[in-house]
Amino acid sequence: MLPASTVQSSGDLLADRRYEYARAAFEERDFEAAADLARQVLEIAPSFAPAQAMLGRSLVELGQRDEAAAALRQALALEPEDALGVRLDLARLGALAPDAAITDGYVRALFDDYAPKFDRHLTKSLRYRGPELIADALRRACSRQIRDYRFGLTLDLGCGTGLMAQALDGLCAAIEGVDLSPRMLEKAQKTKLYDALHEGELVSFLSGRGTAEADLVVAADVFVYMASLDAAFREAHRVLGREGLFAFTVQAHEGEGFILGEDARYAHGEAYLRALADAAGFTTVILERVSTREDRGVPVPGILCVMQR
Repeated sequence: MLPASTVQSSGDLLADRRYEYARAAFEERDFEAAADLARQVLEIAPSFAPAQAMLGRSLVELGQRDEAAAALRQALALEPEDALGVRLDLARLGALAPDAAITDGYVRALFDDYAPKFDRHLTKSLRYRGPELIADALRRACSRQIRDYRFGLTLDLGCGTGLMAQALDGLCAAIEGVDLSPRMLEKAQKTKLYDALHEGELVSFLSGRGTAEADLVVAADVFVYMASLDAAFREAHRVLGREGLFAFTVQAHEGEGFILGEDARYAHGEAYLRALADAAGFTTVILERVSTREDRGVPVPGILCVMQR
């Protein structure tokens, strides 16, 4: 469930107050009360998607899966962009394909809300170090390829607040970032490290770039919000010039393809990444197991890749 700041008003003060009571009941794990209060909200404001989502999530916890799925589908019909992340709930119920669970609208809302505390939470609470690992891997890749550890135009996919640009500071002739979240981009702008920042989805962003114009494409922990990576690999290869590098991290999955994890992130398998690299025309320079962050103090398994065009 998303934080309160992401929830819009129903337009009715009584409904809003009862919805907040429902949220509190849900957080206290009183799911019967949360469901009852959500129904009361919907009697007053039947088109209020957060209350439908609350009803569905409460019914899931009560074991009423069919009723839960119906409520969640109604929430999605009322709010198709899915800022509430209802598709994730439907996927967990088996009522939606896992690769359709995460939408741009959900990611945008998630990170707009996360932006004010993003850097502190990542680096302090989660011990996040994705950008530093990528920067070090690029240094090692350049050494292996006998090339300078410097880059021309660099494209930072899912740039967030600019942590990747900070890790590459002084190494790129120019760096441009793209992100779905305008609030994250506002923070990235304040670093003064980017030559340009773009709001949008990363594959669409790459599709609009010139062929062979970039020297480096980086994606630090952004692919955890994408199921299939075929289009991203294909477009990254197209925009890179000869011997250009593509560096990224993913969460690791030991099986084939990709899965939607319990943490609402996608994990990708090593064989899947190697197959995509071959299909796109990349040479794998580095592929190694790492952990870019912790979850409740436990390292999250991941994969770090550097590929060359």
